[in-house]
Amino acid sequence: MPRLNDVRVARLTPVEGERLRALRLASLRDAPHAFASTHEEAAARPPESWRQQLVELATFVAVADGVDVGLVRAGPFTEDAGAAMLLSMWVAPQARGAGVGDALIDAVVDWARDEGFARVVLDVGDENASAQRLYARHGFAPTGERSRLPPPREHVHEHRRARTL
Repeated sequence: MPRLNDVRVARLTPVEGERLRALRLASLRDAPHAFASTHEEAAARPPESWRQQLVELATFVAVADGVDVGLVRAGPFTEDAGAAMLLSMWVAPQARGAGVGDALIDAVVDWARDEGFARVVLDVGDENASAQRLYARHGFAPTGERSRLPPPREHVHEHRRARTL
């Protein structure tokens, strides 16, 4: 397990669009089959779209030793007004296994509770056993709902998990 000093989680503000862009592109390069967007799609987005995402979604970054090492976003779940959706979860390879994912999930759960949501839902790849273990540790249980990523990664199957707050 890596040792990281001074890990903290901060919420990005709308003026930090470039920081979000850099982290999102890093996540898409590192784990292209874990997300609905492709690196190419994200790289082509104009600066204003990154700022707008920060207005629409609560975006949290994990920082360790002064370096951004993780990202997660959350917003209202469009299929259930009482639920929030955890999105875009990613931890940099050098920070995996050091509690960064735990801290990011805690930030989303705290945000969702503060916003008055009754539960948090997420989608996770069927082959992503480490993410499934992380989510299970935090009380996220499978709902039975299944989906696939859009082309060109339609071969990637996901399932939904939920946690009541």
